[in-house]
Amino acid sequence: MAGRTRQRGISFFTVIFIMAVLAGVGLIAVQAFPSVIEYQAALKAINKAKEGATVMEVRQIFDRAADIDTISSLKGKDLEIAKDGDQVVVSFAYDKEFHMFGPAWLVLKYRGTSRPGR
Repeated sequence: MAGRTRQRGISFFTVIFIMAVLAGVGLIAVQAFPSVIEYQAALKAINKAKEGATVMEVRQIFDRAADIDTISSLKGKDLEIAKDGDQVVVSFAYDKEFHMFGPAWLVLKYRGTSRPGR
């Protein structure tokens, strides 16, 4: 028993496994991050567009904001526009698909509604 020493730490294979998992998560994050930024820009654009008086005006305001913020997944014609009392409510829904490898896909489902306003 005196000749045996107890080893501490993690093995080389454990380090490789952890690095592979982190690389996989990083790959997903790199592909998903731009679409999350686009979603945030779309939310900002519909909150600006709800100030329009007519459906056509709401869509035009959104399309102008989409051109500025380079929103390519959504157009003004894709918006759902409704009235809640005297307020305009603008909403949207769309899916983004990313091919990962082989038969694996990452699907992000985005939904958004304008905030109640002033």
